[in-house]
Amino acid sequence: MDPARLKKIPVFADLSDDERDHVAALAAEVSVPESKELVREGDYSYDVLAIEEGTASVDRHGEHIADLGPGDVFGEMGVLKREQRNATVVATSPMLLVTLTSWDIRRLQKTAPNAVDHLREVVAQRSDQA
Repeated sequence: MDPARLKKIPVFADLSDDERDHVAALAAEVSVPESKELVREGDYSYDVLAIEEGTASVDRHGEHIADLGPGDVFGEMGVLKREQRNATVVATSPMLLVTLTSWDIRRLQKTAPNAVDHLREVVAQRSDQA
């Protein structure tokens, strides 16, 4: 993946070029159609997903709680806290996603710890709002 594309995603925007290179080397790009269930509430978390293009809807306990769009990240709470997914996310348009597996996150902890620290900050902020 081209590291320059990661600059458009806020969670990666403030990283150094070197750190972004490490993330780009591990990241995968995934295209999904509209209506695709991306994560299911209660499932175990194995990856972090960042939206490069498209939109998604977030439901918890059957209630709509948020809409996501380009630049938003989801799945990070379950991966970093090693917990089950706390919401279901469904694509509301065709989407282009950047994904990192839990294994990738562990590797980044060694090569680009600031990237993982930034994800942890996002988790802390979301936990405070939940």
